[in-house]
Amino acid sequence: MAHEKRTVSPGRKSGHVKLESGEEVPPPAGWALLPPGDAGLTRRVKAAGPSWTIQEKKGRKMFSRGVLAPAENIERAKADLDAERATPAYQKKLEASRQRRAKEHAAYVKEFHAEVLAFLDFAPRYASLAGELAGAITAHATPVGSGTVARTKRISVDRRAEAAVIAWMRHQTTAYDDMKIERRKGARREVRRMLAKRSRQLLERYRRGDDVDLEACPLGRLFLI
Repeated sequence: MAHEKRTVSPGRKSGHVKLESGEEVPPPAGWALLPPGDAGLTRRVKAAGPSWTIQEKKGRKMFSRGVLAPAENIERAKADLDAERATPAYQKKLEASRQRRAKEHAAYVKEFHAEVLAFLDFAPRYASLAGELAGAITAHATPVGSGTVARTKRISVDRRAEAAVIAWMRHQTTAYDDMKIERRKGARREVRRMLAKRSRQLLERYRRGDDVDLEACPLGRLFLI
């Protein structure tokens, strides 16, 4: 069993893990836990020999809780990787990678902002408001690690922009965050759909160029100076 690569989950008893069979066992003797967070080190430890990957499901998401492996494999992988990362060649490669990611992120922010503006599609008289709104939504949704819909790759950028606008309006222009929603399956989804419909109706007024009392409008008054 100790020579396998397998996926386990946290056990109820401290220091134990649960196998796929449901049996709870302690790690093999001489093994240690490598916490999550360093993908490069984790790959090396897994490649070095037997390992148990600890995963925990919460809701619909799966979270990594680290990797159990022989302590000597972990220490050797750490030493090798530390030595490699200390070389000038690695530092140069790391800096180039950082610059590339920064450039890609800047390009994505620009693209996302344009898609938000395209979705808003406000009448010319409200162009200034559209610009401020798009800027606020983009600043909120695009930071790396924010966990917002703007960071997903499961849907196209235009759909991410649309979803981000509706989500932002749900929190900023409705009482959603203070609502007491009944604890019933699907209840929160129903409330979100209802609020999304209201938000879309509000956006339509700005797209048509209707006369809107900005001081009374939950969207307009957010940007009044």
